[in-house]
Amino acid sequence: MEQDVTSKHDVAPGTSGGRIRDRIPVLTKMAYGLGTGIDMWGLWLYPGVAFAVFNIYLGVSPALVGLALTLIRVYDAVADPIAGWVSDNFRSKFGRRRPFILVAGILAGLGLPALFLISPSWADQTFLGLSVVFWYMIGSSMIYIPLMALYTVPYNSLGAELTPDYEERTSVMTYRSAMQKIFEVGNFYALRFTNLSWFLLPGAVGKNTLLGMQVYTSILGVLMAIFSIVIFFRVKERYYEKVVVKSKGHISLASSFYETLKCKPFRIIMGLGASFTLGTSMVGALGYYATVYYVCNGSTILGDNWNFWMGIAFMIGGFSGPVILGNIARATDKKTAVIVAALVGITGYGGSWYLYNPLIPWLQTIASGIMGMSAGGLWMLHGSIGADIIDYDELNMGIRREGSFTACGSYILKLGNSMGYFVSGLILGWAGFDSKVHIQTPETVFWIRAMLASIPILGLIGVILFISRLNLTKQRCEEIRVELEARRGKV
Repeated sequence: MEQDVTSKHDVAPGTSGGRIRDRIPVLTKMAYGLGTGIDMWGLWLYPGVAFAVFNIYLGVSPALVGLALTLIRVYDAVADPIAGWVSDNFRSKFGRRRPFILVAGILAGLGLPALFLISPSWADQTFLGLSVVFWYMIGSSMIYIPLMALYTVPYNSLGAELTPDYEERTSVMTYRSAMQKIFEVGNFYALRFTNLSWFLLPGAVGKNTLLGMQVYTSILGVLMAIFSIVIFFRVKERYYEKVVVKSKGHISLASSFYETLKCKPFRIIMGLGASFTLGTSMVGALGYYATVYYVCNGSTILGDNWNFWMGIAFMIGGFSGPVILGNIARATDKKTAVIVAALVGITGYGGSWYLYNPLIPWLQTIASGIMGMSAGGLWMLHGSIGADIIDYDELNMGIRREGSFTACGSYILKLGNSMGYFVSGLILGWAGFDSKVHIQTPETVFWIRAMLASIPILGLIGVILFISRLNLTKQRCEEIRVELEARRGKV
C-alpha cells in the first residue's frame, strides 16, 4: 500500500496565525532518503574506485582512466536533460516521477556489476591504439548511464515536490543528506571489501581488486533494487493531482535547458554547485593517492583500510553537517549557512597538508570528517534553495518544471565533475606517478599533497562569491508561496 503522506500544518510561532508550517512525516523523509543510496552507488562508486581498479590494479594509464571518466560524465550530462524532459511530460496513474524511480532503479541495480565485467588480460590489448579496458569503460557506461539518468532526475525532482514550506524543505534535505552520507560509506568500504581473504593473491603479493569489485557491486545492486521499490510505495507526488494534471502545456526539450538557464537565481546556485564540484572533483582521486603513497608508504592494503576509516569520518561529518548547518539556516538564513559551510570546507582541505601525516595516520580522519561536514551541509542547502527557486520560476512561468531544473543543474554539475576527473588524471601524470612502483618519488608525493590542499580552496571561495549574489530571502520565499497558493490552491 502507498503511504498517506498528507502533511501536518502548524502555525509558526510569532506569526499571529498567518504563516502555516507544513510538516512531512519522518518515515516519508527517511523513505525518500533511501534513494540517495541508489544515487551514491549507481553514479559515484564507479569514479571513486576507477583509478584503484583500472590504474593501480590493471595498469591502465591514469591519464587514460581520467579521460574515460571525463567522457562518461559528459555523456551523463547530455542524458540528464532528456530524462528531465521525458519525466516532466510523462503522465500516468502512478504520477510522473515514481514509475521511473521504480523501473530504472531496479534495472540500474541489476546492471551495476556489468561495469566491472572485465578480463585482466584486456589491459594488455589495444584497439585503435588505446587499451581495450578504456573502450569497455566507455561502452558499458553508454548503456548504464541512461538508466541512472532516468532514475536520478525524477528522484531529485521528487524531492522538490515533497513540501511547499521554506523551512520544511531544509528539514527534508537534511534527512536526505544525512542518509546520503551513511550510504556513502559503502563507496569508501568498497576497496576495503577487496581486502577480504577471498580476494588476496597467493604469496601475499597483493589482491584481486577486480574480482572483489564484481562481488561487491552485485551486493549493492540488490540493495538498489529494494530501495527503489520502497520509494515507489512509500513516497507520494503531492503536486501531481493539484498542479501537474491540470496543466495542459507540453514542456519542450529546448525549455528544459535554455529557458531554465534564463532564471537568474538558478544560474547563481548552479555557479555555486559547479564551483564546489569542480574544485573538489579535481582532487577527489588525489586524496586516495595521498593516503596510499604518502601516509601508508605505498601499501594499497593498508591504504584501503585507512580509506574506509576516512569514509566513516566523512560520514560522521556529513551526518552532522546538515543538522548543524540546517539549524544555522533556520536561525539566520540559507545564504549565511552556505558561507559557514564553505569556510568549514576551507579549513578541512587546507588542513589536509598537516593532517595527512605518516607518523600519526589517524589524523587524516579529522580532515575527512571536516570535509564531510562541509560537503553534506552544502549539498543539503543546495537542494533546499533549489526547491525555493522552482517556486520562483513557477510564479513567473506558470508551470512547474522540477525535472527541467534538476536535469539542467545536473548537466552543469556533471560537466564540472568530468573536467575534474580529467584534471585528476593529468595531475597524476604530470606529477610523475608510476603505478608499477610502490614507492613514489618525493616530488610526486609533494605535488599530490599540494594540489589536494589548494585547489578545493579556490572552489570554496567561488562558492562564497556566488551565494553572496543570491537575493531570494526567507521573506521573499514565503511571499511567493502565498501568491502561488492564491493562484492554484494549496498542495
